[in-house]
Amino acid sequence: MLDKDNTIEVLGARVHNLKNIDISIPREKLVVITGLSGSGKSSLAFDTIYAEGQRRYVETFSAYARQFLGGLERPDVDKIDGLSPVIAIEQKTTSKSPRSTVGTITEIYDFLRLLYARGADAYSYNTGEKMVSYSDEQIKDLIIQDFTNKRINILAPVIRARKGHYGELFQQITKQGFLKVRVNGDILDITPGMKLDRYKTHDIEIVIDRIVVDSSPDNEKRLSESINTAMHHGENVLMILDQDSNEVRYFSRNLMCPSTGISYQNPEPNLFSFNSPKGACEHCNGLGTVNEINVKKIIPNPKLSIKAGGFLPLGEYKSSWIFKQLEIIGQKYDFKITDAIETISEEAMEMILNGGKEKFTINSKDLGVARDYKIDFEGIANFIKNQHDESGSTTIKRWAKEFMDELECPVCEGSRLKKEALFFKIDEKNISELCDMDISDLTKWFHDLNSHLSDKQKHIASEVIKEIKDRLDFLMNVGLDYLALSRSSKSLSGGEAQRIRLATQIGSQLVGVLYILDEPSIGLHQRDNEKLIHSLEQLRNIGNSVIVVEHDKDMIERADYVIDIGPKAGKYGGEIISKGTPTETLKSNTITAQYLNGKMKFEIPKKRREGNGKSLKLSGATGNNLKNVSIEIPLGKMICVTGVSGSGKSTLINETLYPILNAYYFNGVKKPQPYKKIEGLEHIDKVIDIDQSPIGRTPRSNPATYTEVFTEIRNLFTMTSESMIRGYKAGRFSFNVKGGRCETCQGSGVRTIEMNFLPDVYVECESCQGKRFNRETLEIRYKGKSISDVLDMTIDEAVPFFENIPKIHRKVKTLQDVGLGYITLGQQSTTLSGGEAQRIKLAGELSKKDTGNTFYILDEPTTGLHFEDIRVFMEVINKLVDKGNTILIIEHNMDVIKLADHIIDIGPEGGKGGGTVVAKGTPEEIANNKKSYTAKFLKKELI
Repeated sequence: MLDKDNTIEVLGARVHNLKNIDISIPREKLVVITGLSGSGKSSLAFDTIYAEGQRRYVETFSAYARQFLGGLERPDVDKIDGLSPVIAIEQKTTSKSPRSTVGTITEIYDFLRLLYARGADAYSYNTGEKMVSYSDEQIKDLIIQDFTNKRINILAPVIRARKGHYGELFQQITKQGFLKVRVNGDILDITPGMKLDRYKTHDIEIVIDRIVVDSSPDNEKRLSESINTAMHHGENVLMILDQDSNEVRYFSRNLMCPSTGISYQNPEPNLFSFNSPKGACEHCNGLGTVNEINVKKIIPNPKLSIKAGGFLPLGEYKSSWIFKQLEIIGQKYDFKITDAIETISEEAMEMILNGGKEKFTINSKDLGVARDYKIDFEGIANFIKNQHDESGSTTIKRWAKEFMDELECPVCEGSRLKKEALFFKIDEKNISELCDMDISDLTKWFHDLNSHLSDKQKHIASEVIKEIKDRLDFLMNVGLDYLALSRSSKSLSGGEAQRIRLATQIGSQLVGVLYILDEPSIGLHQRDNEKLIHSLEQLRNIGNSVIVVEHDKDMIERADYVIDIGPKAGKYGGEIISKGTPTETLKSNTITAQYLNGKMKFEIPKKRREGNGKSLKLSGATGNNLKNVSIEIPLGKMICVTGVSGSGKSTLINETLYPILNAYYFNGVKKPQPYKKIEGLEHIDKVIDIDQSPIGRTPRSNPATYTEVFTEIRNLFTMTSESMIRGYKAGRFSFNVKGGRCETCQGSGVRTIEMNFLPDVYVECESCQGKRFNRETLEIRYKGKSISDVLDMTIDEAVPFFENIPKIHRKVKTLQDVGLGYITLGQQSTTLSGGEAQRIKLAGELSKKDTGNTFYILDEPTTGLHFEDIRVFMEVINKLVDKGNTILIIEHNMDVIKLADHIIDIGPEGGKGGGTVVAKGTPEEIANNKKSYTAKFLKKELI
């Protein structure tokens, strides 16, 4: 029995499909909630426990503060006792901003900036010499030491290598009481009206004082005053000119190059921030990339003429100002707009693309008169660039981006920072070089750093280095040693993003907190699973409660307490079917227990498919960490691409192979990562990529609208006799446009009542009783059902209902085949789990007629799927392959890998240690490979 004082008591939970459940969850334990996809796991963990924790936190604010936060709705639960402060670590929480990187999310970059601002040595970007800085007293002592009994001029530099006549400057200098200046190395008296050649570059220094140096008190006092005055006028830099040898020495209060006199401002942390104007590269604004015009995208086919639409942004000829200008340019450069673009001279193309202003005269041979023409043309390329840089409209920016390539910034070379920031170094490394290192290499570098620091640096930096080392170790412990701090957060998978947040939370060392995680093992190889489980146990051991929504076998077996929700999914789930320790769970008779104790299992096929004998060959892939990889993909089989996290699977398939295929079959514009050649494209006729991105995230989006079956259902309703008599069109049966929808709730079925200080309340619309449509629309019936009744049907009910309408039946049958029979056609997308959303996407693609020659790419399709769901899902996949299609799956799940016909294992490690093909062949062949980590775990599964 659980100790009542040390549990979280949830009574009467009814959120989504939960059936008024009561559950006691032990505190300060690792608790796993498992069950079929859509059974109600997330409803209990996130929409009940986390939502209530959030609401209570917001309740602690004043009423004034709460009005800005917006109210949080109370979850549909009678009572929750024993709730600690809650932190949810979900999959969808990373920023998609191009400025967000692994370094900024984990805050390691903030510590690095502080370390470089306080402990780095500065070097000159001109000579590579170490920069120096002095106090006024040090400068005075150095002058006395080095120039005793010598005649010197103390100079204050005011202009460096700039053009201009500087008449006003000389007047100003005279008014301040100075009589001489040094211009371009010559000392001159300032004369009235004095000016320089405005078109040449000049160096100007004010002569502050001329003095013979000795160590008498009067001389020292005069020297101190002159140094102070020179520093004021020279902005913290002064020059000493030895009159006899004409040699110059620079001194500065700031960091300064002893040879050339260039100086840096004293470093502050924001000098190393690419999100601050003080540190960001001015050319790319700290993004590291710039968008440049690609002429091939503007003129995809140079054989076409301007009139026939050879310039893609302009389209075909129409009577507009821009085409009139092109005709005038044609008269100047002797071409017609009906000529093929490839025949137009380079000079003319320069004018068309980059613009210009010209006046010219043409003599008419027929009339014997001269006509004057004026060209004032911005240029097509310039116009596109300006629209991209300056337009406030995202649509126009997106249009302009179609004709541009994203390239590495040529100024900062992708480092995002100003030149000065890159010349502050610790142990010969600048901050950008550290950010480009893998976390495993960076950890090693920091552990060896102490031996390379001076005593002063050790004293300043010891605390900062300790913080950085701790955070790096946490990232290593959650299996992210292959990432670099400079990696953009938008390129991270859901699992990676979640594990980064987990590492950040472990780093904060909070105690007494309830952590709720959503499948943290996604995208993680079996080898790294141990590290992840250990990290969660660490969180528990310091006094936190950890609830994990998870399907992973290892995680369930290592938990302190397991809650199984079911028995089925959707409205057939939402009940607690077993609870207790993993040992107790194994004894129960639930589907989860049967898969864990071996009563149910994935049957290994007796014979692997032979394929159709054809193959696709990709050679010389070198993107990211790939080391000149060449692969052969046999067609007509189910292929799994495996390997540890970060080994290069996504680079090879999603960033190299898919863009090549997409460009070949559908003119896709995404540029693939570098490769040498591809062969065998003629053996397949289309490619379909099903990735992990969610489907529509608005309440108006639902499975029926996403799979486009709703369009067919609406067309069916317009063909009923009553509908035709009334003249209703398809729009009448849409809840998104005026006409047939209920206007009181605008087709959403609920009305939102704003309560000012209290949370918004959603009530069923009193006009349509939640049916979304008006009375006239609901009078139209098909087989006795209105359009609203159809949206409320489950997929299982819809399949027999529409069996005589092939277009509709095919789509709903596919939804049923991928295991989604329990959801309703009109269920809001926002209430779907991640696994459900991905399977709807898959069903949308599978319901299209396949040619038996289609190449499918699936990226970890088992995300969010229970063992039983994977079995159903694999049946659908096998049917597709049996028809002759090729399916390539990037996967870590051993249950899927052991069913594959062919495996390509990338590795052996992640990051720099990966990027090669370790093994290829059938699962049986792979299992005996000594180098492969996948083989080790696969061998256990094949026994």
